[in-house]
Amino acid sequence: MSRVSRDVMVDHANALSGYDNSQAEMMAERCILVDLKDNMIGSESKLACHIEEDLLHRAFSVLIFDSENRLLIQQRSLDKITFPGIWANSCCSHPLDIEGENGDPIKGCVNAAKRKLPQELGIDQDIANSMEFFHLGSFQYKCRWNEEWLENEVDHVLITRVDSLEIVPNENEISNHRWIGPEGIAEIMEGSGEWEKEIVAPWFRLLWREFLAEHYPNFDNIKERSGVVIFGEVSIEGEQVSPGSTLMGALKEHREVVEKEILSSLSKIKQERLHGAMKHLFTGGGKRLRAIMPKLVGDAVGGSNPGHNTLGASIEIIHNFTLVHDDIMDQDPIRRGLDAVHVAYDDATAINAGDAMLAVAFEILAESEHIASDDLVFLVKSIGEMVRRVAEGQMIDMEFEKRDVVTEDEYIEMIAGKTSAMFETCAMTGAKLSGATEEVVRSLAEWGLNMGLCFQLMDDLIDITG
Repeated sequence: MSRVSRDVMVDHANALSGYDNSQAEMMAERCILVDLKDNMIGSESKLACHIEEDLLHRAFSVLIFDSENRLLIQQRSLDKITFPGIWANSCCSHPLDIEGENGDPIKGCVNAAKRKLPQELGIDQDIANSMEFFHLGSFQYKCRWNEEWLENEVDHVLITRVDSLEIVPNENEISNHRWIGPEGIAEIMEGSGEWEKEIVAPWFRLLWREFLAEHYPNFDNIKERSGVVIFGEVSIEGEQVSPGSTLMGALKEHREVVEKEILSSLSKIKQERLHGAMKHLFTGGGKRLRAIMPKLVGDAVGGSNPGHNTLGASIEIIHNFTLVHDDIMDQDPIRRGLDAVHVAYDDATAINAGDAMLAVAFEILAESEHIASDDLVFLVKSIGEMVRRVAEGQMIDMEFEKRDVVTEDEYIEMIAGKTSAMFETCAMTGAKLSGATEEVVRSLAEWGLNMGLCFQLMDDLIDITG
């Protein structure tokens, strides 16, 4: 079950050029793809997971404490492809899509830790097998190392205690290691003292602040956290960063990805004339606000995933379906500087194209490996309600054309059922797909509704005054 159908190792072969052979070979290992609730949704190569923006995958971080409450830390080897030379917790890696590691998330991470500790730290396998791990919880973060490599993980935090430990580091994995106490850990987290010029792994800082800082060095009363703590995108210092400096900047950043998803979705239609009619309006440009909003909302409330692009593409395709039918009903000849679809083709083809677009929009949602079953039910219900409200709004709009007077309340009711309904749905479903609470989902729905009202008011004002 893999999201990426092409041979990623071939596509990105040049990305491994010049790197250590052993490290490059491990890039073929298959990581576990997950959604924001840490449900397994597939697997992909380690290479793809660390070079492609939206491949959220499962990871683990081990913290080993000794009898003096000192923590074992390591400096990653300069041979490492991602985040080389930085200081991190005792051991950090990924469970793989193999027996024993791809089942229960916690058990899988524990088994993966027992596999990696001997490989990285040279710990005797029998000792690693005898270690008892306590699972503190999990957290999501995304962080770029450079323009090419990144981490995008749901990281499980595991702690264990040892009386003593013989370590024989694998120099291909670890260049240095140390045991540090409370004062040293405080300096690491602050970036002070000898650590002022050292780079510390962002995941190490995040997990320490979130799970351990208030308890260390007394772990007697520490409790396991449920759910996934969402951090979203962070800097190398472990600080949250904005997904876009401005709305328009963020729109530009994501538009190309969604455009490809839309055109790929429409390519399901093999009949040439019908396919051309369905693509026609998309060649005329457009801001793609509805297409990008679910991802922007997902980023804002904690983290987006590839399912947000599919969701945005679905709603944008439906939006264009409504435009095709609206132009027929209103007999408008021009749309986005192009002939309307019914003019470029004919009424029958335009109606058929609109119907097919509606079908494709729901089909791609159902096919997505990044949309869980429970979320799919919510999305289908919400988008179905949106289409119904848009149809009602269109009928009200058509009836207004026969009247001399329309009240302000009637006008607001009409646009609330058209543009605003779509913006509301984009925001609401984008939040839901990110695992947001019901309260946050409701708040984002209200924000989307109000944004849609403002957008339509401005658009209509421009039509009147322009």
